[in-house]
Amino acid sequence: MKFSQIKGNGQIVDALRGMVDSGKVPHAIMLHEDDGGGAVWLALAFLQYLYCANRKDGDSCGACPSCNKIRKLIHPDMYFIFPVNSSKCADYLDKWRALVLQNQYFTENDLSSALEIEGKSAMIKVDEAKGLLDALSFAALEKGYRSVIIYLPEKMNKDAANRLLKLMEEPPKLTEFILITHAPEQVLTTIASRCQRIRLSPVSSINSESEEDLQMLRLLMQGLLAKDLYACLEVSETLSGMSSKEKAKSFCKFVADNLRYIFLLQQGMESLVKVEGERLEELKDWALRSRKTFPRIALDSISRAIMLISRNVSMKIVFTDLVDRLYVNI
Repeated sequence: MKFSQIKGNGQIVDALRGMVDSGKVPHAIMLHEDDGGGAVWLALAFLQYLYCANRKDGDSCGACPSCNKIRKLIHPDMYFIFPVNSSKCADYLDKWRALVLQNQYFTENDLSSALEIEGKSAMIKVDEAKGLLDALSFAALEKGYRSVIIYLPEKMNKDAANRLLKLMEEPPKLTEFILITHAPEQVLTTIASRCQRIRLSPVSSINSESEEDLQMLRLLMQGLLAKDLYACLEVSETLSGMSSKEKAKSFCKFVADNLRYIFLLQQGMESLVKVEGERLEELKDWALRSRKTFPRIALDSISRAIMLISRNVSMKIVFTDLVDRLYVNI
């Protein structure tokens, strides 16, 4: 992956390029993206530039041995850690590579589908941290940088997080950690404090989400604005039948994005709303017809629903409660 393949986030690309050019590369970077924000490709473009032997015009050459290996995700000094349900990440690497190479903007739900663990709890366990510690105890195979991309560090269990912390407190020479998070507040504070944090600009999930999610949101908003509790409860019943926690949380995050846009429209900040056409007019209508206090209260309710889903509360209870809270406050 080259910097030229990265869409948007131009200032961040310039900053990452500048780190390498100046020789001032922090040992740990935390990229905070919205789900499906493309941070993995940005991390790979940064590492390809870092490893490249023939950098030119502010980008990697794309042709040297290091570039070719990183482009195929097979560089021997590059490690990937991501949440899995059982076994180790190494057992899922082929599926991980296929997903990353096919979809620059993959989501948590896409990852679960690719790994065939939909509906199952996924986390980063202590065995991954132990394995990484062992791997980094040896010299780099190609005598240069070693790098570790950790996707969703917020899903590390306590033992894994503590092991990683010890590694990051005294990092091996020429070792680069890149953490990609959707919830930085859930990352162990002492780990986050050792990273240079970078917030990626959101890719409009409203434009990229499925038609199914959009249609479900429309039915929900129509019921709420019409004060039709029965219609709202029908939507909650459908939502409670989602096939996995990941899909349920993905829908909640999609709703949250829309609520933020409604808030911006109510405050007269249309220029910050990254949608257009019929979708923009629809959002304007929702903003006009709902209370100005609704987006803030609704966002709190959405955050609560995501937390309850993560704690394995019955989705029927979660969505019935959510719809009730939205109905009362719209």
